[in-house]
Amino acid sequence: MKGCIGIIDSNPPQTGVSPAPMLLDERRQQILQVIEVNGFVALQELSDHVGVSESTVRRDLEYLDGIGQIRRTRGGAAYVGESLAAFDERRTRALRQKQHIARVAAQLIEPGEAVLLDGGTTTLEVAKQLVGKSLQVVTNSLPIINQLVNQPQIELMVIGGYLFPKTGVALGPWAVASLANVRVRRLFMSVGGITEKGLFNSNALLVETERQMMEVADEVVVVSDSGKLGHSALSHLCALDAVHQLIVDSGITEQWKQTIRDAGVELTVVNV
Repeated sequence: MKGCIGIIDSNPPQTGVSPAPMLLDERRQQILQVIEVNGFVALQELSDHVGVSESTVRRDLEYLDGIGQIRRTRGGAAYVGESLAAFDERRTRALRQKQHIARVAAQLIEPGEAVLLDGGTTTLEVAKQLVGKSLQVVTNSLPIINQLVNQPQIELMVIGGYLFPKTGVALGPWAVASLANVRVRRLFMSVGGITEKGLFNSNALLVETERQMMEVADEVVVVSDSGKLGHSALSHLCALDAVHQLIVDSGITEQWKQTIRDAGVELTVVNV
């Protein structure tokens, strides 16, 4: 029944020992997931679920409402955001722009180069452009693995971890640990949103993994359609100046061109 939350804790805290408080991003992600699953959840239920006061939950709901993921209602919140389960649907959104961006991104890659591709619909298009090239490709994305697994000229290294079921991307401590032993020339990554404050993505585990990806790459290249500009997502990834290059379609505004350049990021605009 919608609005009811059942929680089974297989490892309850010992008597007299308080559980560690959740991080802000982790708490908001959990609130969002509960609302997405149930459609509507009452404020008191959310407060009980994440173990914080109703006033704290209200602030979290204001944030989630502000980024368009939920709609605050009297006594609770309703889900209105994009379901991460709709990966196939997201693949077709701005597809022409993503394909053009991917072609330009792939042209940067030299034969024999080691590259890292994170999970995402735009990076999947980049992977399609790598077919037939002699490369080393590292990825945590099951859709990208499926795309490249039968390419004899590509040495494919798979990053393991918790496989996020909605997107087929390996995340979490195992993924981070695996990446610690990797060094690549370039990382190609996509994001959930870009604002003046930096890059954002859809959950804290994904952001943690992507930060480690950035650490092991000599150059960070973000591939994004212009529709992501001016929009945030649940978890902050990094500041704009942590990126070396942004490849975006010609829908970018002059104001955003200036913002990107002021941050010291190389900007490549692809005519679509």
